[in-house]
Amino acid sequence: MPETTFDQIVDKYVEMNAAHPFMEGNGRSTRIWLDMILKKRLKLCVDWSKIDKQEYLDAMIANHTDSSKIRILLQQALTDRIDDREIFMKGIDYSYYYEQEE
Repeated sequence: MPETTFDQIVDKYVEMNAAHPFMEGNGRSTRIWLDMILKKRLKLCVDWSKIDKQEYLDAMIANHTDSSKIRILLQQALTDRIDDREIFMKGIDYSYYYEQEE
């Protein structure tokens, strides 16, 4: 799948999630993978701290039929701070947080 635009990258992310829909582990891996593609292709990454856990989980469930919700959440959280250690570390922390059971 192409990955030259934001929409193409999100489509690829959605497809990967559909192919590997496991909560534990694959979610973290695909979020890191998404950030790596965004950094490489668009010089952007996601500030995951700007995305509410329940909104993210609901959007990921909905993306099987409608990827617009996840697309909007991701787009609103994009940052050009791709070399910022804090953004990177927060991304990992939030990745674990998204997968924790309440």
